[in-house]
Amino acid sequence: QVQLIETGGGLVQAGGSLRLSCAASGRSFRTDIMGWFRQAPGKEREFVAAIRSTGHVRKYADSVKGRFSISRDNAKNTLYLQMNNLEPEDTAVYYCAAQRLPRAIFNTVSAFDYWGQGTQVTVSS
Repeated sequence: QVQLIETGGGLVQAGGSLRLSCAASGRSFRTDIMGWFRQAPGKEREFVAAIRSTGHVRKYADSVKGRFSISRDNAKNTLYLQMNNLEPEDTAVYYCAAQRLPRAIFNTVSAFDYWGQGTQVTVSS
C-alpha cells in the first residue's frame, strides 16, 4: 500500500521559515515526478512546486518563486519543501503528491495519482 506522509507543518510568523518533508512508502518514486500542492480554506487545491526524478528540473508557482525550494532524496524516498520568507497568504494545508507514471503535465491536481493526508501551515502577520 502506497503512503505519503507529510511532516513539518506548524505556526510561524511572517518572514519565518519552515521545512516540510514527505516520506513515501509502499513503492519507490525515484523515477516519478513528485510535487507539493496547497489548499486554503474556501479555495481550490493549487500547485506549489514539482520536481522531476533526477531533481534537475524543478517548477514553481509564480506566487512562491524565489521563496520556496523543492528537493528530493531518492535514496530515502523522501520529498522536501523549504519555505522561506513566509507570508500570511501561504497559510494552507500542504499536500505531497506523486505520479504513478511520468506525465508531461505536472501542475494540476489531476496529473497526480498519490496524495498525502496534508500538513497545516499557518503564517501569522
